[in-house]
Amino acid sequence: MCRPWARPAAAAPDPRRRALLGNAVRLGFVAACGLPAAAAAASALVVGEPAPPLVLNTLDGRRIATQDLVGQVVIATFWATWCEPCREELPMFSDYARRHAQDGLQVLGFSLDGPEAIAKVKAVAATLSFPVGLLGSAYAGAYGRIWQIPVSFIIDRAGRLARNGWDVAPLPWTQELLQRIVGPLLPRGA
Repeated sequence: MCRPWARPAAAAPDPRRRALLGNAVRLGFVAACGLPAAAAAASALVVGEPAPPLVLNTLDGRRIATQDLVGQVVIATFWATWCEPCREELPMFSDYARRHAQDGLQVLGFSLDGPEAIAKVKAVAATLSFPVGLLGSAYAGAYGRIWQIPVSFIIDRAGRLARNGWDVAPLPWTQELLQRIVGPLLPRGA
């Protein structure tokens, strides 16, 4: 019987190697179980439809629900301290969030790290302008199993899914991509 991939408890010496090995194991799991990659994603996510609820339990004890953020544009990003592409993307999201907070942008950072890595997560979170919390498991409700990171979902001001991270090829986010995808959602009245 196939079991979901679980991140090993022992830290690998090279984070890039660890991320590559993790991706290889996940792909092996998907292939061994006979599941297409799309089946690992949440099939009920539909751009333009109401976004499923997400709740971020932040490191400082707050509870932030996406349903309470209707009226704002939300980027929900899933990452881990051992994921090098994530660590490259987070400062860019932080800068964008800081520059557009007055425009109604809220970024929520869901770390896939376990409680044993809380010191590392807190160190990364201290450099970011947006709230961060531990996801708690590899499952994010209707968003499915977070099997590939980084992955981000965009929710518009009306609470509709504006970008499904599973529907797009994993591209590194850039300032230009943020401006092209998130920028049009930011003007008030959009």
